[in-house]
Amino acid sequence: MSCFRWWAWQFALVALATICTAPSDGKNEEFPSNTLINNVVTDPRSGRLYVGAVNYLYQLSPDLEVEARIETGPKRDNRACTPPVTDACEEAADTDNHNKLLLLVPVPDAQDVLVVCGSVFRGICSLRNLSSVDKLMYFSDTKGEKSYVASAEESVSVRSRDVSTKLISTRILEDYGDWVVFDSIIEASAVQANPFVLRYLHNFRFAFKDGGFVYFLFSRTLGVQDNKNFTFVSRMCEDDQGYYSYTELQLNCSAVNNKYNKAQAAYVATPGEVLAQTMTESGQHGPVSASDKVLFVTFTSDEDPSTSAMCMYPLRSINKRLVEIISACYSYNGIINERPAVYSPYSSNVLFQNNMALNLKCGAEYLPSPLASKAEFALTSEPSLVRNAHMTAVAVAVEMGHAVAFVGTAAGEVLKVHLSVHSEVYGRVQADVTGDKVNKNLLFDSQLQHLYITTEKKITKVPVQACHLKTDCQSCVSMKDPYCGWCVLEGKCTRKMACSRWWEEKIWLWSPNQQCVQIQAFDPNVEMFANLLKMALIRIWYFTNCVCVCVCVCVCVFPDYVSVPVMVLVNDRIKVTSGEYHFYNCAATVRKNQNAPCIACVTSEWGCQWNALDHSCSDNNAAVGGEHIVKPEQVCVCVCVCAGSCPQFESPEPLLIPVGFQIPISFQGRNLDIYPVRPDRPPAPLVDDVFLSVSNNVRLPSPETEVFHRDGADEGHGDRETERKIDSTLTVVLYNCSVGRGDCSLCGDADSRYECVWCSASRRCVYRQLCPAAHPAQCPDPEITDIVPRFGPLNGRISVTIKGSNMGIKKDDVKRITVAGVDCVHQADRYSVSTRYSNVNAALDLKLKYKRLIRLRVQDPKPLFVHPAKGPASGGTVITIDGEDLDTASEGDVSVSVGGVPCEVVAFGEEIACRTGRYRGQKVPSDLLAVTVKYGRNTTKDVAAAYQYSENPKFVQEALSKNDTVLQFFSPPVNLSVDTQSLRTVLQLDNEMEDLKGFDYHPDPTFNKLDNNVITETSVIIVTVRRPAAARLHLPRRQTNGIESHTHTHTHTHTHTRWFFLRVDVCVHIFPLNRRKSQQAEREYEKVKHQLENLEESVRDRCKKEFTDLMIEMEDHTSELSEARIPFLDYKTYTDRNFFLPSKDGANDAMITGKIQIPEARKAIVAQALNQFSNLLNSKTFLLNFIRTLESRPDFNARSRGYFASLLTVALHGKLEYYTDIMRTLLLELMDEHVQNKNPKLMLRRSETVVERMLCNWMSICIYQFLRDTAGEPLYKLFKALKHQVEKGPVDAMMKKAKYTLNDTGLLGDDVEYCVLVSTQLGPDVTPVKVLNCDTITQVKEKIIDQVYRNLPYSQRPKVESVALEWRPGSTGQILSDLDLTSQKEGRWKRLNTLAHYNVRDNATLVLSRVLHTQAFHQHQDSYEEKNALLEEDNTFHLVRPLDEMEEGKSKRGSMKDKAMTKAITEIYLTRLLSVKGTLQQFVDDFFRSVLCSSSVVPPAVKYFFDFLDEQALRHDNVDEETLHIWKTNSLPLRFWVNILRNPHFIFDVHVTEVVDASLHVISQTFMDACTKTEHKLSRESPSNKLLYAKEISTYKKMVDDYYKGIRQMVPVSDQDMNTHLAEVSRQHTDKLNTQLALHQLYQYASKYYDVIIQSLDEDPAAQNKQLTLRLQQIAAALENKVTDL
Repeated sequence: MSCFRWWAWQFALVALATICTAPSDGKNEEFPSNTLINNVVTDPRSGRLYVGAVNYLYQLSPDLEVEARIETGPKRDNRACTPPVTDACEEAADTDNHNKLLLLVPVPDAQDVLVVCGSVFRGICSLRNLSSVDKLMYFSDTKGEKSYVASAEESVSVRSRDVSTKLISTRILEDYGDWVVFDSIIEASAVQANPFVLRYLHNFRFAFKDGGFVYFLFSRTLGVQDNKNFTFVSRMCEDDQGYYSYTELQLNCSAVNNKYNKAQAAYVATPGEVLAQTMTESGQHGPVSASDKVLFVTFTSDEDPSTSAMCMYPLRSINKRLVEIISACYSYNGIINERPAVYSPYSSNVLFQNNMALNLKCGAEYLPSPLASKAEFALTSEPSLVRNAHMTAVAVAVEMGHAVAFVGTAAGEVLKVHLSVHSEVYGRVQADVTGDKVNKNLLFDSQLQHLYITTEKKITKVPVQACHLKTDCQSCVSMKDPYCGWCVLEGKCTRKMACSRWWEEKIWLWSPNQQCVQIQAFDPNVEMFANLLKMALIRIWYFTNCVCVCVCVCVCVFPDYVSVPVMVLVNDRIKVTSGEYHFYNCAATVRKNQNAPCIACVTSEWGCQWNALDHSCSDNNAAVGGEHIVKPEQVCVCVCVCAGSCPQFESPEPLLIPVGFQIPISFQGRNLDIYPVRPDRPPAPLVDDVFLSVSNNVRLPSPETEVFHRDGADEGHGDRETERKIDSTLTVVLYNCSVGRGDCSLCGDADSRYECVWCSASRRCVYRQLCPAAHPAQCPDPEITDIVPRFGPLNGRISVTIKGSNMGIKKDDVKRITVAGVDCVHQADRYSVSTRYSNVNAALDLKLKYKRLIRLRVQDPKPLFVHPAKGPASGGTVITIDGEDLDTASEGDVSVSVGGVPCEVVAFGEEIACRTGRYRGQKVPSDLLAVTVKYGRNTTKDVAAAYQYSENPKFVQEALSKNDTVLQFFSPPVNLSVDTQSLRTVLQLDNEMEDLKGFDYHPDPTFNKLDNNVITETSVIIVTVRRPAAARLHLPRRQTNGIESHTHTHTHTHTHTRWFFLRVDVCVHIFPLNRRKSQQAEREYEKVKHQLENLEESVRDRCKKEFTDLMIEMEDHTSELSEARIPFLDYKTYTDRNFFLPSKDGANDAMITGKIQIPEARKAIVAQALNQFSNLLNSKTFLLNFIRTLESRPDFNARSRGYFASLLTVALHGKLEYYTDIMRTLLLELMDEHVQNKNPKLMLRRSETVVERMLCNWMSICIYQFLRDTAGEPLYKLFKALKHQVEKGPVDAMMKKAKYTLNDTGLLGDDVEYCVLVSTQLGPDVTPVKVLNCDTITQVKEKIIDQVYRNLPYSQRPKVESVALEWRPGSTGQILSDLDLTSQKEGRWKRLNTLAHYNVRDNATLVLSRVLHTQAFHQHQDSYEEKNALLEEDNTFHLVRPLDEMEEGKSKRGSMKDKAMTKAITEIYLTRLLSVKGTLQQFVDDFFRSVLCSSSVVPPAVKYFFDFLDEQALRHDNVDEETLHIWKTNSLPLRFWVNILRNPHFIFDVHVTEVVDASLHVISQTFMDACTKTEHKLSRESPSNKLLYAKEISTYKKMVDDYYKGIRQMVPVSDQDMNTHLAEVSRQHTDKLNTQLALHQLYQYASKYYDVIIQSLDEDPAAQNKQLTLRLQQIAAALENKVTDL
């Protein structure tokens, strides 16, 4: 952090020792940087930006266009060297220059300058021209510390051991007197780092000037032991050369424990009228005016780093508190309110007058030391904004009197906050959120119209508002954005100044104090009659030029009202508001309640009146009156008042009526005197008695809540003469005692008002008077119908619920409960009448009558396994616990915890599933934690070391495939009306949430209607896609024109739309009769394919379980996989195995052993001669002649050619560019030969020539790093998964067949009974190992070695024959071996011993010990008699005994039917193959995907060679696409990948057994099939591997095609780039290879064919010119003492 000030007539620099950070994101106009951006400043006059990045300095225009770019690093430097750094500094190395300090300094009457300070050369600063920063005005590295700026950051330290580090220093910016540029004005600065740097950690965050003072905002710790941060603001006078005025004041954000204690970013701005008034009214800061300066600071909390807050401090309050502290030092010996206000070194014993602090603002010599106030006098402010996010930046602007804060976050967002009484986030800046932290300096442009957002490597210019995105008033004002309001006259959302006539009231509407224009009332209201619709013209005088448009509708059948839309327009086009006008019909209102027509009329919202005489409802008419008219005015208080004015019947008696029993009902009339008595008739009761009866078969849903309405008209309640209804509000309750009360207890529990009794005669609950018999005083015996749960733990203390009938009326009726004679605690609060008891352990003290025998079984639950075995530390992972009897007790009694962290139970049964909580431990990944299952209070079960909390997932990049590190999912749909730029896309994995970076939503495309709907054989259908112009599509560069939704003719549409051409070919196939066999083959193919699909479906569930088990079992292998963990071979071993292991000598080849016999006396001569031979091989003429001569010899067979090519590869490894040139020349010759012979597809098919083997070796060299970085891990996982799956079942040690395999020829057909044993291996660590009881002793030893030494490569593990296996069943031990005197014999066959043979049980203890002398061991083990017995010529077998010769003869003579059955597909075996295939499918797919994915990393050699093949294909006429595909396949997949896939030991230090090799052969054959163009039709005769992967092969073929296409579209690799890459490979690895030995072996061929080589060289003019014959003769003379012509 830094700040500059203008000091009198000279320039001065105030530099801070600090750490500057950067981060953020955005869109619109952008500036991307290739390196990290450290600091950005703006020039308020020109609007330019100056960017300091690592190794670069940029000058940008206001629109972020680069005007100047200066490279400032890397520079040769070392922190221990004093500048200038010369060659004398041996430690100097290229060092990045972090350009940290940027400062604009206006110079009167001269050019303004930019001060730039970097991290190299101890922070030397320079002056640059502000108008053109590429012009250096001053720089000097020869003036010692004068030009250094201190830094507290160790990684870019600029401090020397003899330089005093100053926290704050003042530097001059031009030569003056004895001072030079950057010289410190005062040598003994009072504010230095030396006394503090070891004790305090300072972090300066902000600096600014105001009112002649310079302010610094920083945080620091209080000591070495106390790591808590505290925030301070310090102030000093701008012209104070001696720092006398330097004073510190602690700032607290939150009065409670100063929770938010560490400053992150700050900004100084005026608060505006609204915020100033709010701050004044809060009483925290004293009076604050709109023009006062306020310091806005964002803080984080050491207590809770996930939260942050923003606090506000008026500068007036800061200065006032500082003056109080300074005054105390001047006048009161530093005492305020009887407490010391400053630390003692700064207190003064001299008393001065009271106004000294005001008169001597800059202190002078009266206070010779800086002041530091104590924490008790800190300035405290309450947070105005608190967020559960890390706020890293802040900038504040005032808009129309409202303060708006733009707050950057660590997640890359910039929030908009309206600062007021209750500050709230009202939106986000319209910029792309990439997740990079926002830099602490948010900058406005000079007009305050845009905001510059800086992230690690990008600056984005975004507008401060996005009003135009809102198209209606409601969405505009609901934003609550002070920048945006609704311009009524223009009908759009704008800033206030952009709205015409904005100064007039209610023209520009803004929330939250204003609403949109709304129609509140119409005058007049219009009633519509049955046959006439009155039309009304309505004018609303909202503005002088406003008019209302009324849309009228004709209605035939009227409801009580009809609504028509009304719009208010300005200038006939701009909509101001809209509403609905209601045409109503009073006569129709009575239909709403025909039982009470009067009440319905006078209570309607239309103000209708009721005529009781003619029984009509009409519009209110003041001219019509009388007692028979009920007016609406009478209902102005409430509906009840109005209802009391209408004639009506009410108050029925009784209110409760039992079903099935007749009861008389009486009620009263009201307001009936308006009906006159006819004089010609005698008075009579208006209403007769009414009886309501309900038959016994009525079923009511509940016993008492059914309300039954009856009105008087139905029973004669009305005028007898006119039969008009009189309003009735009669309401009675019908109830049925038997509903819901099926037993005596429930009946007795009914409310006494219903008079329900239990009738023993009918065994029902009925109304008292409906039961003829006497009512029993006591209920029948209780009955138990169920007990929940049925299973309980041995220790009890769980809740048991007893269900039944007649189980008491209240909870006190239950006296005692026992289970198996043990008392239980009755949980009275869970008692339910007659139906349920709930107890902690659960028999009544009554005699219980059991409806059926129900047992509560006691069992001991055993949780055994947990999967998955790991999950993120944030929790949320659903884990499943498997075991025995887990469904003990009920779900409410079960609780689960993982390492003490509660795990919420989400499923309970035979398996228990729970969701993990957040891990609070410090160590991540955690240790393997125990999973604890608790049943009730007394039973606790643990699964030890069952779960591990791992690191939370990190999302790195987009991917097209899915595996254990890649996710694949569909994006959710979004609302079209939502602004897509404001959407935030979040990916949630369990409890971990991450923003999805680089993901945009675009509007859906639309399609034009087809012009021609007729499709013929050769039709070309043109589909035109349209979309809105505002959408952003990622189109190819040639189609970057904006796509708009205009409809143009065909001649114009191409520039505005994307066209898709679909060719529809209508083909007619005619099958003649002679193709009947072909049809039969097709049917057979479909039949077999259908059978395979059914088989795969049948084993799918088994595959899922097997795959889950495999993933759990492999967790130990894959959890710690890394390049260091995967046993990759070193480069030499890798090349030795690829080049020479296939040779005839194999592992004993001289190139692998490195052993060669050369007499000691001749070694120097031989070495010199071999160097000469190496130089000779570097002659292209000689080498080509050498190779052609050898290949012309008939005895130089294919094996010799391959071996020669491998030797040549090692010998020329130091010059791979030359090697590649030779290979290219020979390939061109080979290609021409095949093309001329018209068999180009055969090229590279085999390794029959030297160049074909050279190509294979070249690929091996170039792809080695790709194997380590990309493809190696999925290949290793595939190998480990396959090995694990094979070894989980029986494997015949003699026949090399397994139960679980992919190869049908290696399938163990016989069903072998076996079981899995877990043995304990004793050693330095006790290790559990899974073995099978059918395993031989050697197999057991192999599995133990694999487990115990799993972290060691195979070559470093002990060999099986070097260890002995001892079984310790008790105190004694027994040595186990494959064969001994106890071995079983079957005729002349002897069975190998297994664990079952020795009767080794589960959890046995086995000891593996090394055998130092194998021979002595066997002699000690076996007696003389035993040794002779073992030496008998018996044949041995393991699981399946081979057929004897006689049996084999019978088998060969078997029927053709038997042979056919053997040849046919055996479903039981094929399902086993399919099961293994399904289990391993994910691993196979992952490997194929890693190899055949062009969208990720592709080795440059592959692109280079494929382009070479493309070029040569164009050169020859008879090379089509299929041939080119074959060339590429033969050169890479078949030549390299198949070899690696079949031989994992060529890249890994592993051992590949024969049974694993057989399955790898199937996968490699599938890989080969995927690379071919020919289609293979399935039949029952097809090989098993083609049947196994029949469904996937089409997918794999498409992957290969896409891979080849993707490589073709990549950027070409030039010869220069390829040579650079090859040179780097040579440099890295050549010294590891034995080139001298390769040269020696190569010379053996030169010696063997010496004469013909000499003859060939003599016949070659080019060789003669270079004297190649002579050079070879000299080499031969030195190496062999050959007699030459020399």
